Order: sequence, then C-alpha cells, then structure tokens
Amino acid sequence: MAEREDSVRRFDPVSLIAGLLTLFASAYVLTDGQVWVPIPDFRWIIAGGAVVIGLLLLLGSTVKGKRK
Repeated sequence: MAEREDSVRRFDPVSLIAGLLTLFASAYVLTDGQVWVPIPDFRWIIAGGAVVIGLLLLLGSTVKGKRK
C-alpha cells in the first residue's frame, strides 16, 4: 500500500492580506462609506514595516527548521 504523506499547513501571507482587504472593503460598503479612517503618515508605515521585517528575520534565525 502506498503511504499517505501528511501535508504541512503553511502560513499564507497573501491570502491573509487579501482576506483583510476584503473585510475592510465590505465594512466600508455596508456602512455606506460613513467610516472614515485617516491615512497615517507614510514614515510610520515604513517604520512599522521595518520593525515587522526585523522581527520576522529574528524569529527565522531562532527557529530550527528542517534542512535537507
């Protein structure tokens, strides 16, 4: 008999972002555009992105993965 391989579920950031954008768009449409969210300063967005990338790199260096 053939052995069944267990598939590993991985984190999919593209699907997460697409789902969040869809939720925000539906909330905007359902509230008839009454919810107005101010756009943050672009420098804060860059700083937040740098922090997230740094944390992901730090986490990636500490996690022992399967290396073949």
